[in-house]
Amino acid sequence: MNIFLDNVNLASTSGPNYFAQKLRTYLGKEGHFCEPFVNSSTDIQLSFIETHRRYSTAVPLVQRLDGIYYNLKDDCGGKNRNIQETYNNADGVIFQTNFNKELIFSFFGAHDNYAIINNGADLEMIDQVEPSDHKIFKDHENVWACAAQWRPVKRLRENITYFLQNSGDDDCLIVAGQDADIKIKHPRIFYTGHVDVSTLLAIFKASKYFVHLAWIDHCPNVVIDARACDCDIICSSTGGTKEIAGLGATVIEEEEWDLKPLSFTTPPGMDLNKKIQNNIDSNLDMSYTAKNYINFLTKVTEKKNG
Repeated sequence: MNIFLDNVNLASTSGPNYFAQKLRTYLGKEGHFCEPFVNSSTDIQLSFIETHRRYSTAVPLVQRLDGIYYNLKDDCGGKNRNIQETYNNADGVIFQTNFNKELIFSFFGAHDNYAIINNGADLEMIDQVEPSDHKIFKDHENVWACAAQWRPVKRLRENITYFLQNSGDDDCLIVAGQDADIKIKHPRIFYTGHVDVSTLLAIFKASKYFVHLAWIDHCPNVVIDARACDCDIICSSTGGTKEIAGLGATVIEEEEWDLKPLSFTTPPGMDLNKKIQNNIDSNLDMSYTAKNYINFLTKVTEKKNG
C-alpha cells in the first residue's frame, strides 16, 4: 500500500509527529510505502488531525484524531472548524482511545466508519537503549520521572506534590521537558529541560515510577514509552491515559467530565489520596499498532474502490 502521510513534520518530536515517525518505520517493515508526499501510485491519504490539501476525492482519506479544542476561552468552534470539516469528509477515522472517540462523537457527531487504535512503543529501539548511568541515578534508591512539553494541563505541580508525598527519603524525581511552568526547588528534584528521545528513554529505563497526572490527556506517547521501559505508571482517571497505562497502574480518581465545552485557565485540583488500581490492559507494541492501521486502511481502501 502506498500511503500519503499528511499534515506531519517528521523532523519534529512533538506527540503526533513522534508517533508518525514510528508509524512510518513500522509500516515500512510490513512492506508499505508511507511518506509525506503523493505520487501517481498513492492508494490512501492518512491525515493527522486535519488536512489542508485533499490529494484527490478519488483517493480515500483517513483522519487520525487525537485531541480537539474544548476550552471556550480558545474559540474552540473556530479552531475546530477545519478539523470537523476533515472529519465530515473522511472515509474513515482513527481514534487513539475510547475516550478520544467519545469526546469527538460528543462534539462532532458519530462517524459511521472508525477504529480505535492505541499508540505504540518502538520496542526494538527501546531494547537497544541502556539505562542512564548518570550519577543522580546511582546516588538514589528509587528514581521517579515525569516528562512533557509543560503547560498547565500537564500538572507539573501535582506530579511533584505526589512525588513528595509518596517517595522515600532516598528517592529522587527527574523532570524532563521544556517550558516547565513551575520549578519547585528541592534537593531531590532535578530538571533536565529538553532532551532527545534516546536520552529520555535512558532516563525511563533507569526509573522505577513514571508520574503523569495530566488533565484530560488522550493517549500520551511518554506514558506508553515509560511503560515499555518497565516504569510503574501513576496517572489521572481523566481522559484516555488509563487506557494505555497498563494493568495495575495507579490511577488517581477525579470527577468525570460530561464532555461539554469548558472555560478554564488552569485544570481543577485533585485529591492525590483517591487511588485505585487500573484494570485496563493494552498492547503497547508498535508492530501491533501498525498492523491495526494496515487492517483499517485496507478496509477503507477496498470499500472506496469496491
